[in-house]
Amino acid sequence: MQTMTRLYDSHDDAIEIVNHLEAAGIPHSAISIVSNDAEGRLIDGSTADTEDAAVTGAGTGASIGTMLGGGAGLLAGIGALAIPGIGPIVAAGWLVAALTGAGVGAAAGGLLGSLTGAGVSEADAHVHAEGVRRGGTLVTVQADDAQVATIQTTLDGRSPVDIATRRTEYESEGWTKHDVAAVPYTADQVAAERQRRVGTIN
Repeated sequence: MQTMTRLYDSHDDAIEIVNHLEAAGIPHSAISIVSNDAEGRLIDGSTADTEDAAVTGAGTGASIGTMLGGGAGLLAGIGALAIPGIGPIVAAGWLVAALTGAGVGAAAGGLLGSLTGAGVSEADAHVHAEGVRRGGTLVTVQADDAQVATIQTTLDGRSPVDIATRRTEYESEGWTKHDVAAVPYTADQVAAERQRRVGTIN
């Protein structure tokens, strides 16, 4: 078993990848998706709980909503919470349990700790967590050896972020690592980052 991760600047691309993974026979219990929702676009209903939690740095267990493009399989179970250093997110799948396990919310290490605990290298986990902080969407799959080739082909089907290149870009801006104590990006900052990366807000 290995953990495979891809970061997408486009939320729509990530949703499509999840749908393709399930269509390829990957059980939704093996897939996880985490998307920044600082703008409050991805959950139907009020986002007040997640905004408050972002300020306090606590996980919320906010009400389940509907992610854009969801409605079946993994995406039917999407929920909202807040992660220290990242802010409001929507997420579904096995990684959510790691983020909120043992009743302590995400305070024990946030997304970074959950990824490294699942076997993602620390260097890559820092870039993935920072990418979500800045508006990206992370798809993570726990893969049996027999499924690795299929999963890799599927994950790479919608132009995921090149992690080495993105790390270099972040470092050129003075970034060194993801900080779980960082102030989350505002909705305007996330929107600007998405606009810079993909040209449209999606």
